[in-house]
Amino acid sequence: MTARSLQDLMDSRGSVVEMLRNSDAGIYVYPVVAAEFSNWRSEQKAWRESAVLFDQSHHMDEVVIEGPDAATFLEGLAINSFSNFSTNRAKHFVPCSPEGHVIGDHIMFREAEDRFLSVGRAPVSNWLLYNASKGEHDVKLTHSPRSPSRPDGREVRRIHYRFQIQGPQADEVLEKLHGGPLPEIRFFHVDWLNAAGRKVRALRHGMAGAPGLEIWGPYDERDEVRAAILKAAAEAGVDLYQVGARAYSTNTLESGWIPSPLPAVYSSPELADYRRWLTEQHYEAFASIAGSFVSDRIEDYYTTPYELGYGIYVKFDHDFTGRAALEKLKDQPRRRKVTFEWNAEDLMQVIASAFRPGEDHFKWVDLPQPNYGSSSFDKVMLGDKLVGLSMFNGYSYNERCMLSLGIVDESVKEGDVLTLIWGEPDGGTSKPSTEPHRQAEIRVRVAPVPYSREVRENYADSWRKKGTV
Repeated sequence: MTARSLQDLMDSRGSVVEMLRNSDAGIYVYPVVAAEFSNWRSEQKAWRESAVLFDQSHHMDEVVIEGPDAATFLEGLAINSFSNFSTNRAKHFVPCSPEGHVIGDHIMFREAEDRFLSVGRAPVSNWLLYNASKGEHDVKLTHSPRSPSRPDGREVRRIHYRFQIQGPQADEVLEKLHGGPLPEIRFFHVDWLNAAGRKVRALRHGMAGAPGLEIWGPYDERDEVRAAILKAAAEAGVDLYQVGARAYSTNTLESGWIPSPLPAVYSSPELADYRRWLTEQHYEAFASIAGSFVSDRIEDYYTTPYELGYGIYVKFDHDFTGRAALEKLKDQPRRRKVTFEWNAEDLMQVIASAFRPGEDHFKWVDLPQPNYGSSSFDKVMLGDKLVGLSMFNGYSYNERCMLSLGIVDESVKEGDVLTLIWGEPDGGTSKPSTEPHRQAEIRVRVAPVPYSREVRENYADSWRKKGTV
């Protein structure tokens, strides 16, 4: 039987907001990698104090884009300029809808003049595949979808393994792995390292409050390269921790990246053909919205590059989808990205309610990652006025604090104390990740983004340091 299109599904459900708020998909899963290798607290602590190994081989899509029109094709979809995008570099690639709202983001590697590798969540992969299918450019795309959330014992294989070695002692591990001094790799540039007797590509990157390198190669070499990294750490005398799926996603809270904006594809008249191309089996059809913010308008869940801190990427030196809209938005008042520090006493009251038999408890706060939807939107209030949205939350053992990333109105100042509404109205939706509950009010203090002092002061010039742009 032919799968229904996203547009068919939306038409049958009436309200796309209600469709996504009540999605059957459940929580977003970081697949295959063990939940913990030691314990998530020690794993978080290690990226601040020693070194960690992130295994990113399974939770992201990869798309290879190659052909004589590859650069032209990609630049026409990106807010980014390609004028300075030489080989052996990477960019934080951000495509938008015609109305200037973010569809998603990937890391884009230029491996050769006519070959690129794009890595990230499914919405951008789908957008690339659709636009290539129109046949307007001489390009070939090869798609490697993320590993299944629940493989149930089936063998899982990818095109590439992908590891990150991060933390203040990461370079000591990498030098031992490489067999000598590391090449000087600038931020978001790529060079080659030695690993297990092979040459592997290495990107200078940082996700966990201290810069490090990301390396990748053929998946068949994954186990051998990982063993070589662990051996190098032991020989260097570095206490390197492998990071499991529970801790992995929380590193973004300290470095300031909101990983899951809702793809802005559900309402634009110009994207009707795209919605007919997408099927009920694509991410956009089963993604879930979670949180206390409820609006009848799906557009109220969209974000712009300026709100997410990507304003420094927007370059008007080329034509791209959404350019005209972003030119109009450029100088208008807008929300900005911040970190919210949750009040510990209020949080403890929320957690304690689940330990009182017979009481209608608040929404469960799972540690270290309490997100219960693909995209989260919790109301942040000043009195009875909505002044912001909390969009990604988690507990930082390093800060001994629950944090969330989100956006606030221009009027909100750093240090302001606001109220976050935790939990969904009316007892919650029918998402499998949502148990019956009541809502709670939690005080939050507006803090800088990135929250990590190391990132703010020592990272290369990037969106992370300019997160309020």
